[in-house]
Amino acid sequence: MKILLNILGIIVILALMFAISYNRKAIDKKQIIKALIVQFIIAALIVKLPAGRSVISSVSDAVAKVLGYGSEGIQFVFGSLGLSSAPTGFIFAFQTLGNIVFISALVGVLYYLGILGFIVSKIGWVLGKVFKTSEVESFVAVANMFLGQTDSPILVSKYLNLMTDSEIMLVLVSGMGSMSVSIIAGYVALGIPMESLLIASTLVPVGSIIISKIVCPQSDKVNEIDEVKMDRKGNNENVIDALSAGAMDGMQMAMAIGAALIAIISIVALINGILGNFGLSLEGILSYIFAPIGYMMGLDGGNILKAGELLGSKLVLNEFVAYGKLAPILAGMDQRTALMLCISLAGFANVGSIGMCVSGISILCPEKKSTLARLGVRGMIGGFSVSLLSALIVGLLMLI
Repeated sequence: MKILLNILGIIVILALMFAISYNRKAIDKKQIIKALIVQFIIAALIVKLPAGRSVISSVSDAVAKVLGYGSEGIQFVFGSLGLSSAPTGFIFAFQTLGNIVFISALVGVLYYLGILGFIVSKIGWVLGKVFKTSEVESFVAVANMFLGQTDSPILVSKYLNLMTDSEIMLVLVSGMGSMSVSIIAGYVALGIPMESLLIASTLVPVGSIIISKIVCPQSDKVNEIDEVKMDRKGNNENVIDALSAGAMDGMQMAMAIGAALIAIISIVALINGILGNFGLSLEGILSYIFAPIGYMMGLDGGNILKAGELLGSKLVLNEFVAYGKLAPILAGMDQRTALMLCISLAGFANVGSIGMCVSGISILCPEKKSTLARLGVRGMIGGFSVSLLSALIVGLLMLI
């Protein structure tokens, strides 16, 4: 029964994307089917195959070790406040947000040295050849495995004005359906398993192609670019400058996340205070609205409503709020349920991210501002669907 429900869930997601498509007749069915097959193969390799699971586990351990070094800087600046084992206990602002500064600085250095660009270009080239997508959109889709929704377009900023609506849609969907490495550090600090986050990130590029090419298929002539060169240095003069800029970006990111969480959690408390007079709560309302998704995931009993609550929180509020609610209850869940929920909540897709994407990318290419605004809402829905599709595929494979 669960297998049938998962298959139904995948069909429903694809049908909804078809329903909101800008040009249903232009959808390249062969491209979509090929991408779905590849996505199942990738998911099987990293979830079912022992060697694949071993690679994910090894990478997870390595990343976790790197993240651990961030605590050295946090403890130097904030002392025992940076230790969860200290009498003060876990303090989100220091132990979670503080590590974002370190990871952002590290990403800045890797970005400047061209290491990230090299990885992105090679994987992006393969994606382009397999799925017949342009180099520019393929590079951005892959870059979103590592960078933020407004950071990855910087790699190809000088080509943005040449991109078609379909290419822009892939940029939006992959951006809002992904997580940056810097933010992943925050999720891990909350208690979300690194392995689950890595699986979610790995499935983003191909999943984004599936969703975006249904919502906005390529119908315009693609501008041919002889050789796509990524801008890796930006305005940085040297490695130290790149490190410093990365740290400053991380600090701004951490402060923005902290400010958003204070506002969101407080407003939710206010709404619940009002709804409480009628015996209702925002979490309860969201749980019923999004419960059908939990049902199609094949979850058991109360986990269906919990999944609905978490998915609603992620879409209406943000993924930090959703992961904050998920982390304390993960230990009581079976492996399949825990992994599916971790993957389904991954990504920046929420109502607020529409404005961030439109304004952030518009700075790089003002000529595309109206296009970004027009595609923004469906891009957000697409990004949300990327995570759901990945979760359903992984859940299905774990039943086979």
